[in-house]
Amino acid sequence: MRAFHNDAAVKEKYLSRVAEHMRLDEIIKGEYWELGKGCAVGCTVHSNDHSAYETELGIPAAIAHLEDRIFEGLPNELAMTWPTRFLEAIPVGADLSDVKSHFFIFLMTDSSQCGSRHPSCALVADALRIELSGGAVAWRQIRASASASASASAASAYAAYAAYASASADAAAAAYAAYAAAASAAAADAAYAAAAYAAAYAAAYAAATAAKTNAHIAQSEKLLELLRNAE
Repeated sequence: MRAFHNDAAVKEKYLSRVAEHMRLDEIIKGEYWELGKGCAVGCTVHSNDHSAYETELGIPAAIAHLEDRIFEGLPNELAMTWPTRFLEAIPVGADLSDVKSHFFIFLMTDSSQCGSRHPSCALVADALRIELSGGAVAWRQIRASASASASASAASAYAAYAAYASASADAAAAAYAAYAAAASAAAADAAYAAAAYAAAYAAAYAAATAAKTNAHIAQSEKLLELLRNAE
């Protein structure tokens, strides 16, 4: 899959669309798409279907989920420009398939995302780095080593753990749990979207209100950096 289906006209179409919604003050939080108004996703694809990013824009659905969660957590002045900044950052024809893993590493290792460290975070982050470099990773063994709180074969248990971890202000643990759910699921591509959503959501609720806002801003900056550097 190549961003914007390797067609600059596709990028321009959607940039123009979100720019017009911004001009008309139709970008809003808390609503996907209703009566011509909506969130970052809604004002891009005119629906709540994150998978439409793949068919319409050549952007993985997992990345659309990240755009979605970051938008909802940004301060309003940054949120309203977020759909435009998101699309502008993506090079036409770029392969975005590795962005999600780089973003998970950021969630699990960057101090802006949590004030504590789950013991499994470094283990999973290192495994992701190996995978990104082309090495083989035994995810089943890593899942077994990383968490005794859930069965290595039960993606739902990892998802539950992600919810627990976010409530406990340990966003890194939640990010790990979300990734583990994706890695253990049979439909890995589909699960990545849910995992990206869960990881971004968990990281955003890392600590106090000010820290939440700062975590979202850091997420937005990191995601834009990763998108710009995709080839």
